[in-house]
Amino acid sequence: MGTQNSDVAITLNNLATLYREIEDCEKAMHFYQRSLDINEKVLGPQHPDVAATLNNLAGLYRNVGEYEKALSLYNRSLEIMEKVLGPQHPNVAATLNELAVLYSEIGEYEKALLFYKRSLEISELVLGTQHPDVAIILYNLAVIYHTMTEYKKSTTTL
Repeated sequence: MGTQNSDVAITLNNLATLYREIEDCEKAMHFYQRSLDINEKVLGPQHPDVAATLNNLAGLYRNVGEYEKALSLYNRSLEIMEKVLGPQHPNVAATLNELAVLYSEIGEYEKALLFYKRSLEISELVLGTQHPDVAIILYNLAVIYHTMTEYKKSTTTL
């Protein structure tokens, strides 16, 4: 079987997640990158597992403040997911939400709003208006509106 198979990639991804949880970012990045390299080689660069690993790696880069790297990885992940899973898939909505969080963190609130709204639209469509993910997006939207001092929109969003 060897070390170049998807089971090894899954294990490496899980190990990276563990290191991320204990805040050893260097090891987490190493294992996410190894997982990504294997998945791209074994599954191809347009596979949903590649997109998932890109998302994980992007989240880690966002957490350590490397926003340009995170943005690039999130966008690549989004492109794969939209192509492979379709534009109305819950994973697409989740990645859009992550992009919105990133834009919010760097103070680009208008961009954050666009991504939150798109994520909300998909999430309400495929998950329903009462789903917890929808509630989280609505809360995030309200926070953005509040930050932008659009208080009326902030209160009506919730």
